[in-house]
Amino acid sequence: MNKTRVFGNLSQEVIVFLLATALFVVAGLTLNGFLQPGNLIAMVRSVSVLGILAVGMGIVIIGRGIDLSAVAVMAMSVAWYLQMLQSGVAPGLALAWALGGVLAIGLINGFLVAYADVPAIFVTLASGYFVYGFARSQLITQDATGVPAENWILGLQQIHLAEIPVEVFSFAAAAFVAFLFLRFSKWGRYVYLEGDNPMAARNMGVPVRPMTVLRYVISAFTAFAAGVLTASSLQSINVRVVNSNLLYDVILVVVIGGIGLSGGRGAMRNVVVGALLIGIMQNAMTILDISNIYQNLIKSLVLLVAIVVDGLLNPRDEQTAQQGDI
Repeated sequence: MNKTRVFGNLSQEVIVFLLATALFVVAGLTLNGFLQPGNLIAMVRSVSVLGILAVGMGIVIIGRGIDLSAVAVMAMSVAWYLQMLQSGVAPGLALAWALGGVLAIGLINGFLVAYADVPAIFVTLASGYFVYGFARSQLITQDATGVPAENWILGLQQIHLAEIPVEVFSFAAAAFVAFLFLRFSKWGRYVYLEGDNPMAARNMGVPVRPMTVLRYVISAFTAFAAGVLTASSLQSINVRVVNSNLLYDVILVVVIGGIGLSGGRGAMRNVVVGALLIGIMQNAMTILDISNIYQNLIKSLVLLVAIVVDGLLNPRDEQTAQQGDI
């Protein structure tokens, strides 16, 4: 919850916001088409889905965890839902089954981390691979699954204000609800207490294990929401996104925005400024026609620097090292 000062009175989030602003100005002055309305709308649409995933990831990391299964849950749950619709399953029943699967993954992740004491990085890595493998082999018949005509997901694209797409409002709503949860609810305070010092939080009477489960359930449902918006924008969902760099982009947004990987520090404003910077950077590289290989190289270097800086600003304590968590 505390702000980590980097230079004088400037926090990391302020510095990232200033960098994003400077990058936006430079790109606007030097890149043809950057300030075109169509390009700006495409940029905010792409960064909004990334930001929604980062909201769930941010809550988990603030509580001293990590969720590497988020992208797999996002893609496979929505693809399974669309597959059931195409197979003739009633819409309400299909949605209930999909949400039940999302809930089950969140509960399993949380249970193994909280009650079995398995490090979160291993639990969620394994569950992500399992979700992808099981769903692709048993539940989904093809990589790309289209949204049926007249489905409510397609109707989401009709929700806009002054050409601003629904993804932007959804990201803003998710970040605002998460902000209210973390700032004004006792469960939100529990997240910070557990992230700062789990043993002290347990001694204070905080239900540490149930709260851990809750965080992973929230992350799973946030991932499903991001998948629905992706399917709405593209009119389909492609499960190959699980093998893309999207997960690393989510972590990059969270870390570069200023949420400490050691837990107990950060807020939703960090997610917003991180998503803003990464969105502008990715869009500028696309306009410059930088190949995906070099884009990934640049983003990996930025992520590495962000992790090193986070380690210097928010050093791991002995208890974190013993747990093996990121």
